Amino acid sequence: MNLSPPVILTIAGSDSGGGAGIQADIKAISATGGYACSVITALTAQNTCGVEAVSAVDPSFVRAQLDAVLYDMPVRAVKIGMLANQAIIREVAAVLARSPHLPVILDPVMVATSGDPLLDKHAMTALIEALIPRATVLTPNLPEAARLTGQPVPTAIEQMHALVPALRRLGCPYVMLKGGHLHHAPESVDVWISRDTCQTLSARRVETANTHGTGCSLSAAIASFYAQGLTPIEAGRAAKHYLTDALAHSQQLKVGRGAGPVHHFYAYPVEARQPDVKEASVE
Repeated sequence: MNLSPPVILTIAGSDSGGGAGIQADIKAISATGGYACSVITALTAQNTCGVEAVSAVDPSFVRAQLDAVLYDMPVRAVKIGMLANQAIIREVAAVLARSPHLPVILDPVMVATSGDPLLDKHAMTALIEALIPRATVLTPNLPEAARLTGQPVPTAIEQMHALVPALRRLGCPYVMLKGGHLHHAPESVDVWISRDTCQTLSARRVETANTHGTGCSLSAAIASFYAQGLTPIEAGRAAKHYLTDALAHSQQLKVGRGAGPVHHFYAYPVEARQPDVKEASVE
């Protein structure tokens, strides 16, 4: 009986603060039952207060990482986050074109929680043309969806639904339009969009300032659950449930002075992680 967890590849930037990017992805994938491997597209100097500097990885080295992982490891799903620039997007798209049936969860990371830009402005066309049609699930938040469609940022659930036709035209089979920016809404409402249906996914809204890395964690969890055999929408629901609980337990973490991270490992209390070490005798 094979009990090995499915392998999920995350392609994203590194967050030196540990709350978002590759670090959040690895935590979310691990906490939800997957095995995470990674390809780093950019290095960031950041913490909970903001991003101080960004250094994109050479595109040829991004490809080298991708080739190394995909040659050896049985990747069941791919999560894509920060890509930094057009050249990296083209490299990632070219490699993924060799595996057309590999599920891809694409989080179109453009701006950090702090408001700092994370996507080169010249990369938008490459993202829309080369990667979004290749993705299985696209997970934009409201500002990202507005940039992708050229529409105003929605301020109500009804305006989220008005974006559905434009999001469908991007060519991705499934879109999870995240409504977390509707802070006045009593619930956290996302809109799940397929080619011919549209459903609302609701959860309790958690009032917390610890929202750093929520988008990264959600899309990574979707990839993890999808790789474990759930359908796309089932994976979306399961990931939303996981993130809601991770947000609800985020106050247990005392990390930084700004927007803190979610608690990825809330289901594993500290006492359960303590080794049972007996005092060694010395002769």
